[in-house]
Formats: sequence, structure tokens, C-alpha cells
Amino acid sequence: MEFGVPAEVRDLENRVGLTPPGVLALTKAGHQVYVERNAGATAGFSDEDYRAAGAQIVYSAEEAYRRADVVVKVTRPTRDEHALFRTGQTIFSFLHLAVSSPDLLDALTARRITAIAYELVQKEDGCLPVLVPMSQTAGRLAPIIAGQLLTTHRGGRGTLLSGLPGVPAAAVVILGGGELGFSAARAFWGIGAQVTVLDKDMNQLRRIEEFFNGKVNTVLYNEYNLKRAVSYADVFVGAVQTPGKRAPILVTRDMVRSMRKRSVIIDFSIDSGGCVETSRPTTIRDQTFVEEGVIHFCVPNLTAIAARTTSYALTNASLPYLLSIGSEGVGTALKTHPALAAGTVLYQGKLVSRIVASALGKPVEGTLPAGGNA
Repeated sequence: MEFGVPAEVRDLENRVGLTPPGVLALTKAGHQVYVERNAGATAGFSDEDYRAAGAQIVYSAEEAYRRADVVVKVTRPTRDEHALFRTGQTIFSFLHLAVSSPDLLDALTARRITAIAYELVQKEDGCLPVLVPMSQTAGRLAPIIAGQLLTTHRGGRGTLLSGLPGVPAAAVVILGGGELGFSAARAFWGIGAQVTVLDKDMNQLRRIEEFFNGKVNTVLYNEYNLKRAVSYADVFVGAVQTPGKRAPILVTRDMVRSMRKRSVIIDFSIDSGGCVETSRPTTIRDQTFVEEGVIHFCVPNLTAIAARTTSYALTNASLPYLLSIGSEGVGTALKTHPALAAGTVLYQGKLVSRIVASALGKPVEGTLPAGGNA
């Protein structure tokens, strides 16, 4: 089978869909991999690294797309890339179709694409194996970002996250105790911040309570508790995940208005629309804005700032599924791997994901090879 790895084209999107070790695994299995020139350069992978792994370097995105049975990307294709789709091919990528421009769905449908959304690949135990390393990375980056934004010269409150003897540490409130929220809590707690995690799932809160031996506050989510917690936060972290759907807006403008001036909001839910009413997408180049006197950081592709680490992590998580598709074919792989089927949004151009169809207000149009729907 032929795999294509085009260069990412969004501004400062430095990750790459496959690392050289991932390419080597595919070529050793007898597959051909086409990598666009300099696709991995900003993540620290040279064209020579890819050639040594058995890839063929191609000199345009068009060639990477047109030669490929399976396209391996990181972020969802842009409008300019839609015209490059080859009829009937498979595309692996983070897609977030519930909040994407409608023209992406139109293009996937018109070219009869089988689209597999990394964020929806889900094992039977509920684990999201491709999303997990991205969530872990974002969580571990959170105190680095927050610490910088709180500094006086960045317009923040001038608060040191860890505090000092005789001076309280910063109050960090995290909404969502899943993989991202847990990783953020661990990172903030590790440098000495006062951490509170809210979640509606008592099992998540018990996990956090036990792991931190009670040294991280856990609070059951409801509107009253959230409003109170937001009001005293030096840093608020939105880590709400609703796979396949738009993130619910849980933090209202009035709640933001109640926060201390020059405090910080990091809305990691922004790749699904955001969980804070005042959030809007920002970029790695232009990361923040101030609304209601509060600094907002809402970068959807934040993990691109750790491009090498996250490219390795993405390849590690996705490679077993790519190898299965290469050896079995798409149809058979979807039958034998429930996690892969769960991540399939469209099959041969027809919407098959109930979750995404519901989020888009559209009917399910087709079925997976096993006869069901994702």
C-alpha cells in the first residue's frame, strides 16, 4: 500500500504525520511511503532521515496526496488541500468536524474519502489512544504557559506559581479531570501551585484524590461550585472533552468578569470550540487576548510548540492502525479493530459516525464494512 505524508501548512504547525522510525516500520512491512520535501524539517527530521528509512521524497503536496492510498496528517486539511484529495483514498488526521468549516465535509464527501479522526479512535475501555499523548503534552505545558503569562512584563498579576515562604502560591483551577486535566494538575502541583480540579465524574475525582494523597483539591462540578472556584483562580484551565461534539460552554462571561484582573484563562477545549464563553481561537504566533480584564490563551494546536516530542508520540500511537490498514486493507481493518472503526467519521464519502452526525445535525448516511456505525 502507498502512504503519503504531506507537509503541514497551517502557520507554525511544526509537527509531522510520521517520523522516520514510523516510515521505516511501514517500508519494512513492504509498503511505499511518499514524504513531501522538508515535511519533518521543523520537527528535526531531515529528508535524508526519511530516505534512510525507505521513504521516497516528493516535491509537492499534490504529489504526496495523489500518489497515496492513505494520507497521514496532523491537523485537518485546509481549503487549498481539498482540491488535492484523490477519489477513494483514506485520510488520517485530527479533524474535529463538529467545529470545522462545512467545506471540509463537502470535500470529503465529494471525493468519497474514508476519513479517520484521530480524536475519535477509541478502545473498548474508553481510552482514546491517539488523543492521550496530545492531552498529556498540553497538560505538561500548562504551567510553563501560565507561569509566563502571569509575569508582570506579560501583563499578568505578577504572581509566582509556587509562591515563596510567607507568600501564598498561585491558585490554579482545572475544569475536567480526564487525561489532560490530570496531566495539568500533576504539572502544576509539581511546581508548588495550589491546585483544584472540578469534574462531574466521581471516579475521576477519586483517582486524583488517591494519586495526590489529598494534596490536590477535588470538587464535584456544578454551576455553583464552578462559579466560586473561577472567582478565586489566578489561573483557570479548561480541559473539557466531549469527543466528536462541540465542547459545552460552562464558564460564562459573568464568571470571567468575576475573576481577578490580569489573571489567566487557558482554554484547552478550544480545538472543540472552547468551554469558556469569552474564548476564541488564537495562534502560536499571536497567542493571547484580553477580555473582561483577563488574559486568554486559546491555541488549538498548542502541542506543535513541542513538535519533535509530539510527532514521535503521534506516530507511536497511530502506527499500529496504519500497519493494520496496510496489511489488511481498510475494510478488513475496520472490521477487526473496533477502535479504528470508532474513529471513522466517513466511509467512502458517506457519514457513518453517529456522534459526528448528531453534532452536525445530519443523518447517518452509510455503514461501516462490519455493517454498523461508529
